[in-house]
Amino acid sequence: MSDRTLRPLPAHLAARPQHSLARAARPRIGWAAATLALAGAWLLATPASAQTLQEALARAYSNNPTLLAARAQLRAVDENVPQALAGWRPTVVLSGSVGTAQTRVDQQGRSTTVERSPTALTATVTQPLYRGGRTVAQTRQAENGVLAQRARLLATEQQVLGEAVNAYISVIQQAELVRLNINNEQVLSRQLQATNERFRVGEITRTDVAQAESRLAGARTSRTQAEGNLQVARATFQRVVGEAPGRLVNPQPLRVPVTSATEAQALAATNNPTVVAALFAAAGARDNIDVQMSTLLPTLSASAQAFRQENQQTAGNTTTGGQATLNLSVPIFQGGAEHALVRQARQTAQQSLQQVDEARRLVAQQAASNWESLRSARSTVESVRSQIRAAEIALDGVQREAIVGSRTTLDVLNAEQELLNARTNLVNALATVINASYALAGSIGRLTAQDLGLPVEQYDMTAYYNAVRNRWVGLGDYSIPAAARR
Repeated sequence: MSDRTLRPLPAHLAARPQHSLARAARPRIGWAAATLALAGAWLLATPASAQTLQEALARAYSNNPTLLAARAQLRAVDENVPQALAGWRPTVVLSGSVGTAQTRVDQQGRSTTVERSPTALTATVTQPLYRGGRTVAQTRQAENGVLAQRARLLATEQQVLGEAVNAYISVIQQAELVRLNINNEQVLSRQLQATNERFRVGEITRTDVAQAESRLAGARTSRTQAEGNLQVARATFQRVVGEAPGRLVNPQPLRVPVTSATEAQALAATNNPTVVAALFAAAGARDNIDVQMSTLLPTLSASAQAFRQENQQTAGNTTTGGQATLNLSVPIFQGGAEHALVRQARQTAQQSLQQVDEARRLVAQQAASNWESLRSARSTVESVRSQIRAAEIALDGVQREAIVGSRTTLDVLNAEQELLNARTNLVNALATVINASYALAGSIGRLTAQDLGLPVEQYDMTAYYNAVRNRWVGLGDYSIPAAARR
């Protein structure tokens, strides 16, 4: 299978220079050569009706509810930006009143009742001119929050795709273990029949028969457990991918452009979306200090008002007018809560910086762990293959020696069990190699639909943001295409 070229980091997630997150041109990632085939198992096959790992990942990318919920959460966070930008915009208020009034006048013994219907209509426009820097700080904070949430969405995407890989591999792995256990049960059943025949002619004792019966019972138990594990794996696949697994094509490990654990740790500390999210969250926490400081600074606004009043004092009287004012407010002392909020914001910013360091350490540990798991699993595959070849030779020899009486039934059973264990270990090691290769890609931030080249329309993180950022009015759902909203 040919390599797939990795694309550069999307512009909408490219980090700001002060965060030192800009990525260089990224190397290639693809699938390793097919060196992990096991005779009778994990053979590459591409029947027309089979589902490939790429197809399963594409379906999970499009339909997984966890990922869909994370996208909706990003769209909700996008709305913080127009909310912050509203601080630049004027407010227009139209107020009115209508009523009825009755006045009774007694004069020189005469009583006069005057009825009137007072009405008032007022229009007020207020334009903020200076809010102590609050609007600027809130806008920066909101934009950093959006960038942090985009990184969290990428982290969720990697998590979902990683779960889909594990589920896909687990179905194949457990199905192969079921096959091995069924085959072992059949072998032991024939072994028991042969043992009974030899017992009837007096070649062996009842003890040999009991040993064969015990091994067969254990094989049946193992087969039942393997079948249960397969059903669990299939259920997990359906939960993550959104459909029951059919015929699955055995995948190959991912070729990750990493040559050492140290390199993996360095890439993870720079590119892992968890770290990127923590950096933008820390920037937003610093912006919050300025937001809270604005409450201690003067504010200035301009307002204009026009009014019309009828029948306020006497019937038939109408008053109209207007005014324009500059409004300055200088806080002197407001109880001290604002000072506490500034101090609190500074400590929260310190907390966020520590969380960046914590995220870097965590992903570095994960990258090193995944690298070592991949390296050790590859070594295990080679050693277990040698073990299988030796176990096959040993079993053949023990069986021949048992025929002439130099080996016991227990020796044959033990040799068969050793071969089964070796084949089981190979299946598990192959699964570990593939899972670890994808986990390593995830730890360095490369387990995304874009990096894997999935055959799916990729979600545009900026579409909703661009649709609502400068929108002054509108109650519609702008995540729905305009044509569908008509």
